[in-house]
Amino acid sequence: MKRVGLGGIFTVLALVVLLGSTPAMAQSNQRLEASPSGGAMVADALIARPLLVVATLGGTAVFLVSLPFTALGGNVDSAAETLIKTPTEAAFRRCLGCKVSRRADEF
Repeated sequence: MKRVGLGGIFTVLALVVLLGSTPAMAQSNQRLEASPSGGAMVADALIARPLLVVATLGGTAVFLVSLPFTALGGNVDSAAETLIKTPTEAAFRRCLGCKVSRRADEF
């Protein structure tokens, strides 16, 4: 089994931070698009969704490693929200090509 180098770990952490914070910022100031373009749907399906799935897996790993420390600090809920829930909702809950992580029937 190959060992993951320090650069690989930092790359995964950077993706988690970058992709985990983007949907939260997008929710605050953008509305759901009624009909996203075909290009947005293709880019979402081929680029954004796979990266968000990787960010979800990376966030879950970081959450599990940091769980003893976050439990001692009393902020397990906020860590889970940031590292797991936000990228998961962005990857699996929004419509294809949309920028907001909610279903259309929730607005």
